[in-house]
Amino acid sequence: MKRAVVVFSGGQDSTTCLIQALTRYDDVYCITFDYGQSHRVEINIAHKLALQLGARAHKVIDASLLNALAISSLTRDNIPIPGYQEVSCGLLSTFVPGRNILFLILAAIYAYQVKADAVITGVCETDFSGYPDCRDDFIKSFNKALNLGMAHEINIFTPLMWLNKAETWAMADYYHQLDLVRYDTLTCYNGIKGDGCSQCAACHLRARGLKAYQQQPQTVMASLKFKSGLC
Repeated sequence: MKRAVVVFSGGQDSTTCLIQALTRYDDVYCITFDYGQSHRVEINIAHKLALQLGARAHKVIDASLLNALAISSLTRDNIPIPGYQEVSCGLLSTFVPGRNILFLILAAIYAYQVKADAVITGVCETDFSGYPDCRDDFIKSFNKALNLGMAHEINIFTPLMWLNKAETWAMADYYHQLDLVRYDTLTCYNGIKGDGCSQCAACHLRARGLKAYQQQPQTVMASLKFKSGLC
């Protein structure tokens, strides 16, 4: 029996990963992290989506120690969320140091517990916001270290790594879930479900990708299928 654990925030990317995983694995488990994020409404949205889509279980893990250590506009109310127009070179204030490292470690431990050999995360290098823990090199290196440390083979899969946001929308549409991903997920750094606040970097990337897909759906879908090997 094939089992997988999806690192699940209830946002566009992780929901798209969950939708795909449910077609490829017998049992899919979701794990969500409560680290005191300012947009923590995502936890309830993630729980609702996990059950609605048919995940075997949804576990919420207390990761509040991350909030105590990581200074970011996603963990501190006194640091404003930057608008897209404010984005410049360098790391954004929305970067939470060590977040993906911690999340992947905990997801791997959960995978070990439920006898899953796959951990799926929606990180993406193509449209990422300069976050070093979203890079393919990091994931591959960390996966190797993880397996050495656990003496157990768990494969970290990143289905969106080389997709742009338009192609991620195309993937949701390929599985006939574009409307659910558009209206029922939460990607916005300001905690607004669906199309979001339209001001933050996350909302800008999401909206720009949707527009690009809507303008050239056949071209984008063909590109997705080529990159992902979808039929």
